[in-house]
Amino acid sequence: MVSSLSASLSASLPLVGIPACVKPINTTNFHAVNDKYIAAVSSAAGALPVLLPALGDRYDLGDLVDRLDGILFTGSPSNVEPHRYGGPASVEGTLHDAERDATTLPLIRAAVEHGVPIFCICRGIQELNVALGGTLHQRVQEVEGKMDHRSRKDWAPEDRYNAVHPVSLSANGYLRSLLPDRPGEVMVNSLHSQGIDRLAPRLAVEATAPDGLVEAVRVEDARAFALGVQWHPEHPRALSWPLSGAMFRAFGAAVAARAAARHAPPRIVQAAQ
Repeated sequence: MVSSLSASLSASLPLVGIPACVKPINTTNFHAVNDKYIAAVSSAAGALPVLLPALGDRYDLGDLVDRLDGILFTGSPSNVEPHRYGGPASVEGTLHDAERDATTLPLIRAAVEHGVPIFCICRGIQELNVALGGTLHQRVQEVEGKMDHRSRKDWAPEDRYNAVHPVSLSANGYLRSLLPDRPGEVMVNSLHSQGIDRLAPRLAVEATAPDGLVEAVRVEDARAFALGVQWHPEHPRALSWPLSGAMFRAFGAAVAARAAARHAPPRIVQAAQ
């Protein structure tokens, strides 16, 4: 999808890759990214969005991540295929995107290994957990003791991104440090059926819902920004929330720092005389 950006973008801006979903449109497959993610990367993170087709193992991942200053892993109507984490078969009719899974899961591991900043949203946090060895609830609303985290289909599409439940930010966590002068609880939207079950070993919990579901994580040993959230901070309604803006600014600062390092002239070491 083409983003309707209000300002021209300079080629000198940091490059943020956004992996695409494969979507059938009129019997033809398209590699697509929702406009709201493109707009948030450009306006809220101050970077140039670069759409990455879902090409799976056709990528040289080391070469790809070395060309990028950050990667945003988006939400999607599709669910991560359960064989990726040893889960039972999906309920009939569940939407999957095998090409996206084959692209994003190894891409997350390569980005973390190479120190590339990553921001993972909704399906993105689920991919992050699976890529690093965790598992998922496929239908959170059917898990005993859990809330129904799906969006209200009887609401207008834009209203589904309104804040609907609180999350508690972990004490001394990264997200808590972004809002040092505010209470440790914020309201978020909720538009998902999958959710984190067993947390991947390298992840630390950054926020939880009232029912205990993990809502935000960070990669503990990452060399750069590596954050995942279950809600949608990129939506125009959510971007005005203090935490949403703070997260995108922090992501933008991380990708700008990587861009500066990538383009810095090599240091010349003088030989001892």
